[in-house]
Amino acid sequence: MKKGIPFSKLNGSGNDFLLVDNRNGVMKGHDLSQFAARVCDRTRSIGADGMIFLARSRSADFRWNFFNADGSVAEMCGNGGRCAARYASEHGFADKSMSFETLAGLIHAEVSGRRVKLQMTAPCGLAVDRTLMLRGKKIRYSFLNTGVPHVVLFVPAIEKIDLVGVGRGIRTHRAFAPRGTNVNFAQVRDGEVRVRTYERGVEGETLACGTGAVASGILSAVHGFVRPPVTVRTRGGETLVIHFDPDEKGFGEVYLEGDTSWSCDGVITEEAYRY
Repeated sequence: MKKGIPFSKLNGSGNDFLLVDNRNGVMKGHDLSQFAARVCDRTRSIGADGMIFLARSRSADFRWNFFNADGSVAEMCGNGGRCAARYASEHGFADKSMSFETLAGLIHAEVSGRRVKLQMTAPCGLAVDRTLMLRGKKIRYSFLNTGVPHVVLFVPAIEKIDLVGVGRGIRTHRAFAPRGTNVNFAQVRDGEVRVRTYERGVEGETLACGTGAVASGILSAVHGFVRPPVTVRTRGGETLVIHFDPDEKGFGEVYLEGDTSWSCDGVITEEAYRY
């Protein structure tokens, strides 16, 4: 096997991520954004929804550099955060209870085997029952920033939506310029929230989005459909549990809880990112 960069691939509720321990500078000389975009390509390289480089921190157990599959930077990713916490815990450079730096702020996590409970950044930018025009149609939506921006549309039949058409249209709508927004379609049924997400940076549907699950769960409670803790069922069929206090300002301490899976370990050869 050719010498390469060690990596692990982990999965959080259908979101898959490539993780590299960069605390000792193994990525020195690489453009991390370009590297991530190439290695996350599912047709020509390893493939993933995103890539996480873990680095040293003076104020926490580690800090991360997170990139979407297209190489763009994301401030926060709930499922990625859970995978990073498990990776750090099992590699021994963080305890079961840890904190790490992100662009959205300091994140705390608790690891118990495969299950990880992640404290999210304080939600902000709440907007309920807003409207926008898309292709001549009025669309009613709500909005919440849970580390990254999320639009949530409540729909009666989640399997019949035009996810790509409507999702892409809202993601690039001038109302959310210049960086755009993620778009979630939510249906409340039998006390749980089913969610499908058009994810910014992936530019399509993902099997799960942690920050989107948090936004959908909180907004479902704001609309009076559910009470916390809220169970959110992802497109991949797994469930996430969202903990928060709807009666506190800023929803109190917000947590995202769910399982992770460790897919594989390996090395990234030069041919995987130089093509």
